[in-house]
Amino acid sequence: MSKGPATPPSGGLQKRLGLPFAIAIMAGSVIGAGILRTPGVVANEVPVMWAALAVWALGGAYVLLSVNVASELTTALPRAGGIYVPVREAFGDSMGLLAGWAIWVGYAAGGAALALAFAEFLAFAVPAASEWTAVIAVIALLAVTLFNWLGVEEGRIATITALFIKLALLCGIVVAAFVVEMPAAPAAASPREALSAGEAAIGWVAFVTALQIVLGAYDGWQGPAFFAEEDKDPARNIPRAFFTSALLLLVVYLGINLCVFTVIDLASLRSADLPVALVIEALLGPTGMKVTGLAAATMALLTLNALVMTHPRILYGMARDGLFLKSAMLVNGGGTPWVALLIGTAVPIPMILTGAYVFVFKIQVATGVFAAILYNASYFALRLKRPHMKRPFRAIGHPVLPGLILGITMALFAAVVIADPVSGLWVAGLIGVSIPVGLHLSREQRSAAAAIAS
Repeated sequence: MSKGPATPPSGGLQKRLGLPFAIAIMAGSVIGAGILRTPGVVANEVPVMWAALAVWALGGAYVLLSVNVASELTTALPRAGGIYVPVREAFGDSMGLLAGWAIWVGYAAGGAALALAFAEFLAFAVPAASEWTAVIAVIALLAVTLFNWLGVEEGRIATITALFIKLALLCGIVVAAFVVEMPAAPAAASPREALSAGEAAIGWVAFVTALQIVLGAYDGWQGPAFFAEEDKDPARNIPRAFFTSALLLLVVYLGINLCVFTVIDLASLRSADLPVALVIEALLGPTGMKVTGLAAATMALLTLNALVMTHPRILYGMARDGLFLKSAMLVNGGGTPWVALLIGTAVPIPMILTGAYVFVFKIQVATGVFAAILYNASYFALRLKRPHMKRPFRAIGHPVLPGLILGITMALFAAVVIADPVSGLWVAGLIGVSIPVGLHLSREQRSAAAAIAS
């Protein structure tokens, strides 16, 4: 399917975006308030600095392997929809439908979670807000939706600005960590004594659990793929954005973790909900927690903005291929798919009010990893099915590195299903629904095409 013109008269997507936005949407979608919390969670599983840093480095390597494949697939098929596009191209409507719904539902649950995170972090700074968490979360979601209604240009500026704000906040935390004098921690045991005491003994279950948490912290790296159709030069910008952002994420995440492990004693780190709050409290005193709450709330809101800007492109791509309501293709003068935007806001609101997003997230972990399997498998399927397709970027290390990330995603899916068999049943159920629905929609599309031809 061909790309639309830069300013389509029919109100289609518009080519207004470039490399800075592509970097910002990836890094900005990943870097959120979660990095202020997850170092303590990971340290609780792997309570040794080198091991924890290794887990974070492995997460960065996973993203680098993933963007290697994504760069080829996205530049070969620069259309709105992200992961959905090559999966449908390789495996047809049924699997495309499954992949599209898996990632879109994940974004809906993520929107609910980020809106609630904003409200909860805000309560650290404004305690009275704790009584109105759900209401504040809904208001935040509606406000971000209204802002994105304005158009792509406003979203582009906000996304780039948001990344600079986040990096400034995180750099400030790292600098503060190394200039502030922390309270003296209890004398630490020698490494040999600590290991013999079992404190630093790391089993495979703990290591895999920590890796899953870290991969969750890196989630959202697919951002540039959703906007490829709106990029002025996707063949050049998308690969650069993927690899630049992946390296930026790796540096930032390793820096934050090195910071908290160096400055905070292990016992405090493992028990802290917001480890960096300990650093800021030591610097600013009792107001440190309020400052941390404001910083975390700001990061959550900025990440929510990136998510809200992204998810309409999934429904837009599916609608264009006849797998969703055609109204989802309606685009306003600012270049925003406004019906898809409203749908993506309406669904998270009941999740916020009922807490259903927790349930959806548990299912989405399995469906999301399964979608990742389909995505990486589509790379090989398209290499066989369409060997002469134009590929402005060809994946590095073919077939070894693409095969490695496919194997990793398959192993992750097996681990998730073993840990939570119910999630595996939900995946099977979604596959069972997607296949007949996809086949039915394909038949309708063929019938409509035949009718037009006759």
